[in-house]
Amino acid sequence: MKVLLLGSGGREHAMAWKLKQSPKLTELIIAPGNAGTAELGTNVDINPNDFEAVKKVALDYQIDMLVVGPEEPLVRGVKDFFLNDPELASIPVIGPGKRGARLEGSKEFAKEFMATYGIPTAKYKTVTPENLEDGLAFLDEMKSPYVLKADGLAAGKGVLIIDDLAQAKAELSTMLDGKFGEASKKVVIEEFLSGIELSVFVLTDGSAYVVFPEAKDYKRIGEGDTGLNTGGMGAVSPVPFADADFMKKVHKRIIFPTVQGLQSEEIPYKGFIFIGLIKVGNDPYVIEYNVRMGDPETEVVMPRIKSDLLELFEATASKTLKQHVIEIEEQAVTTVMMVAGGYPGDYEKGKEMTGFDKVTDGIAFHAGTKLQDGKVVTNGGRVIALSSYGNTFKEALEKSYKNTEVINYEDKYFRKDIGFDL
Repeated sequence: MKVLLLGSGGREHAMAWKLKQSPKLTELIIAPGNAGTAELGTNVDINPNDFEAVKKVALDYQIDMLVVGPEEPLVRGVKDFFLNDPELASIPVIGPGKRGARLEGSKEFAKEFMATYGIPTAKYKTVTPENLEDGLAFLDEMKSPYVLKADGLAAGKGVLIIDDLAQAKAELSTMLDGKFGEASKKVVIEEFLSGIELSVFVLTDGSAYVVFPEAKDYKRIGEGDTGLNTGGMGAVSPVPFADADFMKKVHKRIIFPTVQGLQSEEIPYKGFIFIGLIKVGNDPYVIEYNVRMGDPETEVVMPRIKSDLLELFEATASKTLKQHVIEIEEQAVTTVMMVAGGYPGDYEKGKEMTGFDKVTDGIAFHAGTKLQDGKVVTNGGRVIALSSYGNTFKEALEKSYKNTEVINYEDKYFRKDIGFDL
């Protein structure tokens, strides 16, 4: 099979690494890819949101399947584009169509969906400029801290958690005035839930599903979960507090009703559902849905999958997933994300990177990198994810941290306390 994988981050390198292990794979094309994916297949430098360019690559390489890594092409409707084009309609796409992608593309849609199907989540209210007064009154009823979420995609920056009521009210108005562009023309105010977070990943063909290993990532730039939010500074799998009893509740109260709800809404869905959860006491609540794998969680989830990923994707496309059982590696896997100095604020690109040949007992998944004049250089804020196996997550982390010492570039930074709260 010839597979086209859209995306350029650590998630896509980890997926490419796993797909490459399949005997069913004959050719892998990654668009646009990075310095790491270049070693596993052919990188093609296009924008994944330019669907005409995606079409040209699909036809030029005569692909048999499209796998969509990031959320934006899905929310913009790449699957619908393929289905509605006679030349592309027969090519299966792993990822939902535009209707299903609203689970991530619209916080309001996701909250209404959860309310309809009795899926546990925080209390909320949707606010637009027209009902601003209702929103302000809702904030008065809530306890601090106050959670404000831009309804649409805001490149991971559209969630504010504010302690002060007056500041929360001011920020609500600023968001509705376009602080995050079109994404915050509508804002969802949420009750703050106190607990510990984790991510659960489901691959579904629309009726059957398999559950991938759960993971916990670390979003803040600073140690002890301080400072600005990032795309993720590291991850751990399995998650020690997600025991069998807790995961039974996740299946019964969240995963099953989510897949059933999509069927009831007559939303065809073939792809990933990433469920961002919080454990409050011993009960799971949904913080958010995403419609693709997470990053850097993919860099710990893919190494724990023993099954053939391409075979699972084929079964997803043909709606035969119920015939498959996913095999999971028992060992723990951790990843530590190395980032550019200054990230998530201003940072420079183009710094030469060395030491990849010295990585031992682990895998270096490239994120923001590219090849330039035969050298690997930085090309983003989050640069490289160093993943390792261990009998415990602590043992795995020791190996990941050992590898941070051999990868070198100017102003390198990483958190030294991944897993501190476990």
